[in-house]
Amino acid sequence: MIRKEELTLTMEWDKTFPRSEKVDHSKVTFVNRYGITLAADMYVPKNAEGKLPAIAVSGPFGAVKEQCSGLYAQNMAERGFLTIAFDPSFTGESGGNVRYMASPDINTEDFMAAVDFLSLNEKADPERIGIIGICGWGGMAINAAALDTRVKATVASTMYDMTRVNANGYFDADDNEEARYSAKATQCAQRLEDLKNGEHKLAGGVVDPLPEDAPFFVKDYYDYYKTDRGYHRRSLNSNGGWNVIGCESFVNQPILKYSSEIRSAILLIHGENAHSCYFSRDAYANMIKDSKYAGNKELMIIPDAVHTDLYDGGGKDAIPFDKLEAFFGQYLK
Repeated sequence: MIRKEELTLTMEWDKTFPRSEKVDHSKVTFVNRYGITLAADMYVPKNAEGKLPAIAVSGPFGAVKEQCSGLYAQNMAERGFLTIAFDPSFTGESGGNVRYMASPDINTEDFMAAVDFLSLNEKADPERIGIIGICGWGGMAINAAALDTRVKATVASTMYDMTRVNANGYFDADDNEEARYSAKATQCAQRLEDLKNGEHKLAGGVVDPLPEDAPFFVKDYYDYYKTDRGYHRRSLNSNGGWNVIGCESFVNQPILKYSSEIRSAILLIHGENAHSCYFSRDAYANMIKDSKYAGNKELMIIPDAVHTDLYDGGGKDAIPFDKLEAFFGQYLK
């Protein structure tokens, strides 16, 4: 028998964005195939009738649904879609112990469990389901699309391939056997320290205070996660971060290996000036190379935008919601 964990859900509005009067909002829960109960915010267009096209949203990596995934979900609900923004396993209001862990498998399953929930929801059309993954959950969304034939359309926004960055470092600067061996040895040693200490050491969220010589992308993250713009008390990146060993298994599990076999529609969106843009450019190139299904794949580059501009618009309306509406309107029709 599938049992739900008892979760503590915050019922008051505690998002980093204003509440829309155009949609109805409620809290929902669902269980993934590992028995972990996930918490989500559901957004439904007011006065909607009939079964609606539905979208599940998650990300960024280390964020919570009260941040930009909720912003995406609410905005798409204003445009006629039933949406949910969910906290992945081990984070936010979702269940799972030990806390602040990540897994390529479990987190891909989180998206598939969200599709389960939408497929069985009386207000949603099970034949018209899409997903949106932001930052590290953009890679998870693509991996879910490669596995879940029920997903008809996927958007990966300002995407990170978390397996690549954990195995190779930023900009592939540590893409060599010695660097990977050293990283794995450090992780293995930390496992024993955690067991001896009876608790998992946190890696720390976004650096605070911000060093003057910090790279731009670190300043970019600080500007979102550590200021009123995007800070949230349940966000890992805003606070203590993942466990030091939280992403250990990402090193040898490439999640985009079969992306060229995805038959459903994929839209990758990235900022031109984002430090992470190479993830989407390379993912798109690999997705269409020797693929029989390249015709419904698209890469959209937003001029002058940086990584976090696609979290909340960056004060310049950088998120192309009209494009998202047209994309999902076409493939979830």
